[in-house]
Amino acid sequence: MIIGSNTVSVCHIIEPELNLLSTEDSGICNNHCVCLFMLEESDMPNNYNRPSFPDRAVVTAGMPYGNKGLHFGHIGGVFVPADIFARFLRDRIGAANVLFISGTDCYGSPIDEGYRKMLEAGEFSGSIHDYVEMNHQAQYKSLAAYDISLDIYEGSGLGSARSYHQRLTNEVFQRLYDHGHLRWLSTAQFFDEEKQSFLNGRQVEGKCPWEGCRSEQAYADECSLGHSYQPEELIDPISTLSGKPPVMRQVSNWYLDLASFKTLLENYIASLSQSGTTRKVVTDTMAEFLLPPIIYVRNDHLNEYPSLAGFLPSHIMHEPNDKNTSFELEFDNLEERDLACQILDKAAIRYRTGKTLVPFRLTGNIAWGVAAPDLEGREDKLTVWCWPESLWAPISFCQTYLGCLFDGVSITSLNPERPAIKGQVWQDYWCNPKSQVYQFIGQDNIYFYGVAQTPLIAGLNGCDTVDPSTQTGDLQQTQLVANYHLLYFGRKASSSGALRPPMADELLDYYTAEQLRAHFVALGLSLKQASFRPKPLNPDAGPKDSDPVLKDGQVLTNILNRLARSCFYTVQTELAGQMPLGDVSIELTGQAAEAVLAYELAMARQELHIANQIASDYVRVANKYWSDRAKAADNPATRRQLLTDCFYLLRVCLLLMHSIAPAGCRMVFQYLELPTSEADFFSWNHIDDEGVPSGFEPFVSPDDITRQSHGLKELPPRTDFFKRHPSQFPQ
Repeated sequence: MIIGSNTVSVCHIIEPELNLLSTEDSGICNNHCVCLFMLEESDMPNNYNRPSFPDRAVVTAGMPYGNKGLHFGHIGGVFVPADIFARFLRDRIGAANVLFISGTDCYGSPIDEGYRKMLEAGEFSGSIHDYVEMNHQAQYKSLAAYDISLDIYEGSGLGSARSYHQRLTNEVFQRLYDHGHLRWLSTAQFFDEEKQSFLNGRQVEGKCPWEGCRSEQAYADECSLGHSYQPEELIDPISTLSGKPPVMRQVSNWYLDLASFKTLLENYIASLSQSGTTRKVVTDTMAEFLLPPIIYVRNDHLNEYPSLAGFLPSHIMHEPNDKNTSFELEFDNLEERDLACQILDKAAIRYRTGKTLVPFRLTGNIAWGVAAPDLEGREDKLTVWCWPESLWAPISFCQTYLGCLFDGVSITSLNPERPAIKGQVWQDYWCNPKSQVYQFIGQDNIYFYGVAQTPLIAGLNGCDTVDPSTQTGDLQQTQLVANYHLLYFGRKASSSGALRPPMADELLDYYTAEQLRAHFVALGLSLKQASFRPKPLNPDAGPKDSDPVLKDGQVLTNILNRLARSCFYTVQTELAGQMPLGDVSIELTGQAAEAVLAYELAMARQELHIANQIASDYVRVANKYWSDRAKAADNPATRRQLLTDCFYLLRVCLLLMHSIAPAGCRMVFQYLELPTSEADFFSWNHIDDEGVPSGFEPFVSPDDITRQSHGLKELPPRTDFFKRHPSQFPQ
């Protein structure tokens, strides 16, 4: 929008409700000029309603494994988007109604393997608990450095959360068992004969058996892209303990029968697709697993198929087309497909299996894990597989948070302004239809949070709640907010792959946290995969090449910083440090409302890159409003009105940027020296029903209102609110 004119320019997507053009039609220029496309004010709808938000909300941000610190993908792909949304919700519905939850995933074979390798290399000498605690503390420090405001960051096997997590695990298993959703199945598991040890997860490496999978690493029963399969399907397995091919031995475990929930999944995916609130990558990925059991056989074996067809269970053969390298064998059920696989193995036929609903393994025999309850008096001493227990870990973290607050027990938190929450229980967030749980995840994890978690929640709802002592309603399905891959110079980086990702802390040697936050949210990972290309880590970058991180951060370090400094320094030199109060020019309040409504709509759909673009555009035109008028305002009355207007524009900029750049916005608030709290200043309660933000009148003293001015804290010369990294200044 262009402030102060009779036209409105919009460079963001506002969906059909606002009947605006998309960015594909807008002719956006590289320097983000404000004249992108024009709409007459009469074309803007006057019946646009503000979107609604839940009464309470939980925001989760995945769970990084406790075998290492955080790399750029953890921060940029999950934690920064989740933090921006959680901060917005606190401003929008009240901090006491929002829980931002995450923690270290303490269990699983990646941790066992990492610990074993460090012990063998002489790089660590403590217990596995000590090893996880060390990595947890490193993760905590990284999150703090990026201003990630988690209300709780504990670990599923650490601190106060450990007992809550074990208790909830017992309740989940008992509930699923009581309602007939658990299956005790015997399956083959890898066994290293040289080491005389069963192998779990990362202790086996091979090739993914899924047709079309491009993973560089596949493990015992899942690949690095999140594809799950039966262990015996892994291609060319090798034990990481001995370096030799393992054998298969039968073991028994508890499974959740996903196939029995197929109709539920079909109906749920259809409802998500129609609602428009769930990203297409989520519904498309979930739908892939509803295909019938299929085997893909290489076309090299097409001539051998007729002689084998009669020995295979009943199936449909789909001829290959010109583009396919395989033909398909479609079966009625998983058992018949698995029998066919055995027959093809004996015939030395090359094949891969397709995505379908397979039993979801809940337990295993790994020693370091959450103990599985003994449901039938069996002698098996099982632990819970790390993926299932990580699905209900956010609930146990909520229980930990609220329980420890009630009991006055200290917890690990990254939110220094946690509000006092009295009388709330975890069911207020997870079991109330007026609440919503938003789970920020990576694209690789849609199978677990969508295909597995959806039936898991449904299976737990045979009774009112997981905890029968406080019946408040069924567990609600969660809102999955999945991001596409964050690549590194165009390729997928993996700690276990050939291309090593930079660690989160390493990036802070070149950029501030706010520059990186602004860049990561601008990448638009909700729409497509994007590549992270920091110039200091690019060996091919030349001196004249631009840095994409700095480019996205300039709206803060250059433009918003300039506007704030101009306002403060001008008041100090011309009005003795007294910010003028009074009526804001009427056109500015209307245009602020347009930006607020568009921003709210983007946030309601978790389209954070659009919200960021709206905020950035508003900052640009607010600064232009000042620069276009500052020299022309040459009499005291005009000058005072310009400052009144520009401080109002600055206030709106701070509201829109608060969740994206909290440190800089907090610093501006501190220099405003208002007799109110930061939470109150940034609260959207001071935005009326039409979307118009208030000025400063609700926050100043009665005496300030009387004299129509408010004293500011003196800003020293050359002070930056939104800072650049020291390395970015000329030497």
